[in-house]
Amino acid sequence: MIHAKINGIPCEVKEGTTILEAARQIYIEIPVLCKHPDLAPTAACGICIVKAKGTNKMLRACCTPIDEGMEIITHDPEIIEVRRSVVELIMSNHPNECLTCGRNQHCELQDLCGNFGIRDNAFENTVSKEVILDTNRALVFDPRKCITCGRCVQVCQEMQNVHALCFIERGYKTVITSAGVSLSESPCVKCGQCSAHCPTGAIVEYDETGKVWDLVKAEDLHTCVQIAPAVRVAIGEAFGYEPGANLTGKLYAALRRMGFDAIFDTNFGADVTIMEEASEFVSRFRDGGDELPLISSCCPAWVDFMERYHNDMIEYFSTCKSPHEMLGVLAKTYYAKQQGLDPMKIRMISVMPCTAKKWEIRRSVEMSASGYQDVDVSITTRELARMIKQAGIDFKHLPDEECDQLLGGYSGAGTIFGATGGVMEAALRTAQDLLTGEELQTVEFKQIRGLAGVREAELEIAGKPLRIAVAHGLANVESVLDKVRTAKEAGEATPYHFIEVMACPGGCVGGGGQPYGITDEQRKKRAAGLYSEDEKLKHRKSKDNPHVKKLYDDFLGEPLSEKSHRLLHTNYQPRATYAR
Repeated sequence: MIHAKINGIPCEVKEGTTILEAARQIYIEIPVLCKHPDLAPTAACGICIVKAKGTNKMLRACCTPIDEGMEIITHDPEIIEVRRSVVELIMSNHPNECLTCGRNQHCELQDLCGNFGIRDNAFENTVSKEVILDTNRALVFDPRKCITCGRCVQVCQEMQNVHALCFIERGYKTVITSAGVSLSESPCVKCGQCSAHCPTGAIVEYDETGKVWDLVKAEDLHTCVQIAPAVRVAIGEAFGYEPGANLTGKLYAALRRMGFDAIFDTNFGADVTIMEEASEFVSRFRDGGDELPLISSCCPAWVDFMERYHNDMIEYFSTCKSPHEMLGVLAKTYYAKQQGLDPMKIRMISVMPCTAKKWEIRRSVEMSASGYQDVDVSITTRELARMIKQAGIDFKHLPDEECDQLLGGYSGAGTIFGATGGVMEAALRTAQDLLTGEELQTVEFKQIRGLAGVREAELEIAGKPLRIAVAHGLANVESVLDKVRTAKEAGEATPYHFIEVMACPGGCVGGGGQPYGITDEQRKKRAAGLYSEDEKLKHRKSKDNPHVKKLYDDFLGEPLSEKSHRLLHTNYQPRATYAR
């Protein structure tokens, strides 16, 4: 343990603890801009400077370990003036467009300007007057607003192993670029983790709220909406709730007041996904052949990554569409038939924690299996929060309401889809019953919960060993797939029978379209909100959902039938790869 003083207050911390971390342990906040809890410190911005008493040194608190006997001063007039100058220098190369910026009121640079009382330009503004925007219709990149803190580069290269963003040039000419090409031509998989970690408005989601409002007010259209599992435990953060507060009923009420004609729940789509994916797994597992492992395909950023960099694994990918796509096609077929509606007049809006869903809805011809584009618009949790505020809805005082049950009633298995490991656990709940022919009481598989980058387990089902792996954060999937390749090349048994991958750390609860300020603490609380709801629901297995049973009885027939394959499944193609 290290013993030191910060602002005269004694502290005792583990060896290797940085000054920044030590200060936070005794409730002293040192301002930061480039440092994020998910990322290793880079000391790029210089705002976290502090003094070591008895020396003339100013140290960067984010990357400097505190030593035995150190006496640190974190705030005095000189330090504050230096920090103020750093912010003013950053602002000299930053556009004054706060009112029209996508991060207005949620910008870390804006907060610092407010805290330091910066009201005018201390230095000549050198920002180009030319508006430079780059978009792939999932994300928007405005390099004029970039402060070269490097967070997005760290996330893209180290956390996600995508390498769509990088630094070029040196010194004051340093810029961040999308691999020297446009964003749409880059290796970007649209996961949105860059936007979730960017402190300014340099990278934001592609806003489609105006398009949604146009669809809602069109009197000749029947506009439906669905909400993803992870949205309900995160959107409250935009209205003053703690992370993890489950606000499903209030969300239904808000959407109804906004004017949507039908309110559905993606959790229902998740239950249908499990019926198809668990059946797919059981079929492969019983054969025990070369078709294993089965790899989950619910995450569009992971699908994009796989088609680019791991397309030798296509044969192992589940052909199931993601839950919101399944619900989209069912809305324009099953729901349209049940309600006597013209599918050409139905519009489906998905509210997702994800920016990659904006790409997924146009990914391939199978995403129009109804004869029309199955999901018309996908917006993020952040976009919906803005729309609720635009509608003048007092979210906190809304009563809880129900969704439309035909495509809305769900099981606990459907709701845990939003957390890493949730797809695997939901699938196992149904797969074990299908394999044994019994109604087993085991519904919780806690060994695959948590935030470790890769989690492995071996279970026994129907007298057979079942080896599973769960990975989240794209950089973590490489080791799992390498084990599969090595075994296949050696002619050995597969090390895993079932693999779940989610692109975003924490799974969908940590998606690139969720409220800003993501940390592991938030990911844990949001996931806990989903597991808490699961425990309270009457039905905790997808196959027990009465609404899903009715769907198969009245429309689909059975899982993996010809109709379900045509409507609910897709295929994959190798696509352009990039050197990483």
